[in-house]
Amino acid sequence: MQTSLLLIMAALPACTLLANPEPGSSSGAGAFVYFGTYTSGRSLGIYVSRFDPKSGALTAPELAAETKNPSFLALHPNGKVLYAAGEVGQFEGKPSGVITAFRRDPQSGRLSLLNQQSSGGTGPCHLSVDSRGRGLFVANYGNGSVASLQLQPDGTLGALQTPIQHHGSSINKSRQSGPHAHFILPDPRERFVLACDLGLDQVLCYQLDARKALLTPNAPPFATLQPGAGPRHFAFHPNGKFLFVINELDSTITSFKYDARRGSLAPLGSVSALPADFSGKSTCAEVAMHPSGKFVYGSNRGHDSIAIFAVDAKTGRLTSAGFQPSGGKTPRHFTLDPSGQWLLAANQDSNNVCVFRVDDTFGRLAPTGTAIEVGAPVCALFAPAPR
Repeated sequence: MQTSLLLIMAALPACTLLANPEPGSSSGAGAFVYFGTYTSGRSLGIYVSRFDPKSGALTAPELAAETKNPSFLALHPNGKVLYAAGEVGQFEGKPSGVITAFRRDPQSGRLSLLNQQSSGGTGPCHLSVDSRGRGLFVANYGNGSVASLQLQPDGTLGALQTPIQHHGSSINKSRQSGPHAHFILPDPRERFVLACDLGLDQVLCYQLDARKALLTPNAPPFATLQPGAGPRHFAFHPNGKFLFVINELDSTITSFKYDARRGSLAPLGSVSALPADFSGKSTCAEVAMHPSGKFVYGSNRGHDSIAIFAVDAKTGRLTSAGFQPSGGKTPRHFTLDPSGQWLLAANQDSNNVCVFRVDDTFGRLAPTGTAIEVGAPVCALFAPAPR
């Protein structure tokens, strides 16, 4: 282990590093957690740990698959196939990112290659899969495009469909001189697919032909954020009536009312994701909705915290409920376990993932005092263990 990494970890009192059994050992039932990473440093690809839903403990991670820059992960609804967005420069000799499908080993959680396809653009940073496993959707940050791919019955990647190039810019000349698609997800009814474009200050909407995994522009085609906001990710409320967009550049979260019949968004207002007395430099990253529908969480990179918000279920408006240090540096991603009892914060620049217990009354986060080392973690994905 590098001395510099030890010094970093020693400076993180909220998290104590664990040396736990290997993911494939008989250490008890639970879910697997996969970690996407950037591989320019000490990471080699996708890592996997086993998660104990009773204690919140994670086993020491091991390499599940060696692959370059698997920056975001998604799971097929059958649980047998995992997909990774690879931020690589070329695929088959052409400028493009790559989408990779892996078969999951049901006992160890390790991954084996199924097949690969072009992402339809450069710098893919997010992907998602529909609930019936018919289509995969990808956002390409580099050239500002979105695309869809048909999935075969066994989960392998089929043909690339409808690459759609975004056009335009916004007021932040260093970050918004052109389009930068950052997130893409079907709505709860899977009639529409919505995408954040950080460079355009827009959430775009596409009609979905689910059988063919085809996307076509909707009418209205998009909702607009405040100039310079930089919409990055979003989360739907469990009731499907509200949408919460986290804005990277101005560190806010904007609430929208969602019309599921038309695929349209109406803004309800924005709140700051930072404390009122914070004066440093910070950008937002991930947003997540608690399964209860009572809380929204957002991550701050710079302030290095998870912001907590209470949700008014009638109006969709957010009220700040506090901030929790993320236990490391640069929390690019975090995720809640399916029960909503635990939150895992992936701290990219301190190479660690910290575990927090979620208070189901007020939404507050309590450090469990444990963490695992993962090189440059940028995505965490829960996946069911074998039964």
